Amino acid sequence: MKTQTALGVKTNTEYGSRTFVYEVEGLRQSNITDKTNSPIRRSGTVYITVPYARMNQEMQRITRMGGKIISIKAVSEDSQMNGQTTTGETTKPMTQAKPKSHKDVPVNTYRPKNPFIGKCLSSTELVREGGEGTVRHLVFDLSGSDLHYLEGQSIGIIPPGTDDKGKPHKLRLYSIASTRHGDNLDDQTVSLCVRRLEYNHPETGERIYGVCSSYLCGMEEGADVAITGPVGKEMLLPDDEDATIIMIATGTGIAPFRAFIWRMFKEREQNPDYQFKGLAWLFFGCAYTPNILYKEELEELQRQFPDNFRVTYAISREQKNKDGGKMYIQHRIQENADELWDHIQKPNTHTYICGLKGMEGGIDEGMSAVTGKFDVDWSEYQKQLKKDHRWHVETY
Repeated sequence: MKTQTALGVKTNTEYGSRTFVYEVEGLRQSNITDKTNSPIRRSGTVYITVPYARMNQEMQRITRMGGKIISIKAVSEDSQMNGQTTTGETTKPMTQAKPKSHKDVPVNTYRPKNPFIGKCLSSTELVREGGEGTVRHLVFDLSGSDLHYLEGQSIGIIPPGTDDKGKPHKLRLYSIASTRHGDNLDDQTVSLCVRRLEYNHPETGERIYGVCSSYLCGMEEGADVAITGPVGKEMLLPDDEDATIIMIATGTGIAPFRAFIWRMFKEREQNPDYQFKGLAWLFFGCAYTPNILYKEELEELQRQFPDNFRVTYAISREQKNKDGGKMYIQHRIQENADELWDHIQKPNTHTYICGLKGMEGGIDEGMSAVTGKFDVDWSEYQKQLKKDHRWHVETY
């Protein structure tokens, strides 16, 4: 039987009253584990009985204690506990471990006809004084949902109301700006980086504001929000801890890269199974210095991890390129093309591009200039990178 919760998400009351058995290995022997009622067996495994309502909390506790969940089984009436045979039905692990193939990537858990109704927990302005436009960092509560996601995916937002034809607004997709664990590290939130779209109508001169972006940028804390997804498999981060990750972004195209960078460097203590040791290099383009999104956090991580994280800015209204013109991101690519080419030839280098569609041509121009020195056709080489799933593009 399905029931409606206060947040608007449907939950299964049958599961809500059940308990589950976690098979866990690798728990550290400590004062904490010594106090549990689930002894660690000679095989190194332990079986822990968990009520449905505490499943997420127990997963986090197990992770903190260095454990790894091998399986989760629902307990039926004839099941036996603490390492004995269980005959309950097997359920999918509700962990956020990186899937081993695209088949395991969560997709369309919630669809437009049945979205999850979350709540806005916070909305923070990212553009500092003297900058251009408005960009908000929004955090939404996912408590009570089955919505799990990975870095590089997107969610859909359905704005309320109807369009000029009287039909409900269609969803808009936004790249997720948080890691799979969310900004609060509790697996219960998702974050977006949203710029309010505004422009003058080409014929009337009237100031036009984007429907969904204005709705999100004007959202107050506690407001409901209809969420769909997650979607997307093109921008996923590889498992390889020694990889080179090149990220090229303009404006809010930084969203998936914030998720990448936070996972690589800010969540190291929470991610014992993923300790990034490679090189992450972010190229970020914007108009003014106050428009550098997440500037303080990025530069603090660069100070903490100078051997693993680099940031290169292209600030078009303040910096000049070598020819005296405005500095765009393609000029930074051209300046660093030789080094980038050295990296891109390595089999464990992944390049990601996110932002305005017009940036692709400039990037290709910069790479063509350097590969031409080595008699390499960049367009053909790029095709092979895409075939090898090492060239990832999400532009709009």
